Parts: sequence; structure tokens; C-alpha cells
Amino acid sequence: MVTTLMSALRARFGEDHVPTDLVPLVREKRITLMHAAVLAELRDRALAVEQEGIKGSIIEAGCALGGSAIVLAAAKSRRRRMFVYDVFGMIPPPSDNDGKDVHARYRTIASGKAKGLGGDLYYGYQENLRLRVAENFAECGIDLRKRHVRLIEGLFQDTLHPAGPVALAHVDGDWYESVKVCLERIWPALSRGGVIVIDDYHYWSGCRKATDEFLAGRRDVRVENLRRPHLVKV
Repeated sequence: MVTTLMSALRARFGEDHVPTDLVPLVREKRITLMHAAVLAELRDRALAVEQEGIKGSIIEAGCALGGSAIVLAAAKSRRRRMFVYDVFGMIPPPSDNDGKDVHARYRTIASGKAKGLGGDLYYGYQENLRLRVAENFAECGIDLRKRHVRLIEGLFQDTLHPAGPVALAHVDGDWYESVKVCLERIWPALSRGGVIVIDDYHYWSGCRKATDEFLAGRRDVRVENLRRPHLVKV
């Protein structure tokens, strides 16, 4: 599938716009906790957006060290805009809408005992995380300016206000309030045929609750890939 999509994009955009597969690189650099198969699904969604000509920007809400955002930025066309939202620091506390699992995890993080991939320093404890993410992009060959990628710092509640159509969004906000805000604000801007990929649906109760509430009774969505729900606007 990837080879077919890349060939189609080469014909459409020329050699300079052929997406690069950075899944192995971001895994090797340990700048993502996501499995290679999941990263490949994100890459394929970005490639499909280009092939199908779906209008709008790409959004990632919650980027940690930037691994999955880098994969998306490499796969999209150079001129398509991308916005990466994150607090670039400690994850905000959960709410009463999150379950015991979420609160237990947050206590571990707040206590300073969380660990990163392979025993590395947990990303939320790192200083100047926004700069570190920008450096990770550069080290993977992604020029933020030339690739039209913006890193936007702050709580989703304060920063996430899509100004135009959205073609693809990767929502990795973990807790209930973060996921709820993302769904409520991105969906109205999502182009028909556009996709919101929900990370952590099966891992954190708050994410699952916010997603289930959003989907209840909706007729304008098709859910694909139940392992990590892909919400397609119909």
C-alpha cells in the first residue's frame, strides 16, 4: 500500500514532495512510545489524505518528544500546514471524569517516579521540552519552516482553535478533558473524508469515556480500526 501511495504522490507532486518513511528512525532514536505498526498506520493515513486530495491541515494534539508528529510531517506534502499542540512540559492533572487508572498514573508522574522509553528520563520532566522537540524534528531531517509545521505551546483548552479545514488529526491527550476538547473543536472543522485518530482509547479510561460520549448518537462518523479508533467524517 505504501509503495502504491508514494508512486501516486510522486506523479502528482514530483520528486521533491515524495514522503519519507521515518517510522524506523523515530523508533531507533527512542522519541516515541508508539509501536512501529501504529506509527505506520498514522503514516498511511497521511499518505491517503494526500492521494485523496482531502483539504485542510494536519493536527497533532499531544506530541511528547515528537516522534509521531515527525512521521506525519514527513508523510504529508511539503505545502500542507501542520499544527502540533502540547503543553511541552508536565501533563495537566486529570479530572473527576477520569477513572482510578488515570489518577494512579498521574500520581506516579507527579511523584517524579515515571520512566521514559528504555529507562530514559520521562519527557515531562525534561527542561525546554519545546526546544527538544524542535531539535528532534531537525535531527530527523524535518525543517519546521519549510515543511510548514508549527509547534504551539499551552493547554488545548487555551490554544486549540482550528482556523480552517482539517484533513487529519492525531489526538493523544490521554485524559478525559483533553480528549473531549479536541473532539469538540476539531470535528466541526474536519473535512468530509477527514480522520481523527484516537490514541490511548484502550489504555486510559478518561480517553475512552470522552470518545464514547462524543460518538453517542452521531450519524456523521464511521469508525475504523477499533484497535485505535479512526473517526472518519462522512
